[in-house]
Amino acid sequence: MATMRVRIYGEKVLREKAAEVAGFDESLSRFLDDMVETMMAEDGVGLAATQVGVARRIAVVNREPGNAATLLRLVNPKITATSDETDSVEEGCLSVPGVNGSVVRPVEIELEYQDEKGARHTMKAGPMVARIIQHELDHLDGVLFTDRLSLAKKILIKGKLRELSRRSEGKG
Repeated sequence: MATMRVRIYGEKVLREKAAEVAGFDESLSRFLDDMVETMMAEDGVGLAATQVGVARRIAVVNREPGNAATLLRLVNPKITATSDETDSVEEGCLSVPGVNGSVVRPVEIELEYQDEKGARHTMKAGPMVARIIQHELDHLDGVLFTDRLSLAKKILIKGKLRELSRRSEGKG
C-alpha cells in the first residue's frame, strides 16, 4: 500500500465529474487500499478518488478511523433516498485545509454501491456516516463543501481560498 498526494482547492480534478467504474480487478482493489492508507495518514474520515487525482466514482469512508469494521469502500455509489430532516453541522475537508463551515444536509440517506469485486449493495446511513458519504459523493460530482456555505461565510473565507488556489497552481 502507498499514500497518494491529496489534491488541494484550486486543482482542476476537484471540479471534474467522476466517471463510473466498469472494471473490477486487482488494480481497483489496490487503489482502494491506497485510498484507505491515504485517508488514515491524513487523519480523515472520508476520501474521494478525485481528491487523489483520479476522476472515478470511488470513495472510502470510516467514521471510526482505525476500526476496520466501520470502513466502507464505495464504488459507483449513488444516493437513492434522503430524509426530509436536515441538520447544519461544521464540516472540513482534506482538500480545503484550514477552512471549516456549517453545511446543511439530510440527516439520513439510503445508498446503492458496489464493492471492489462488483457486487451490489444497499445501505441506510444515519447522521454522521450519512454526512460523510454525502460530502464524499459531492466530490465525485465536482462539488466542494465550500460551495454549500452561506454567502456570508463564503465572503469570510474568500482570502483563504484564494491563497489555497495560488498554492495549488502548477500541481493540477
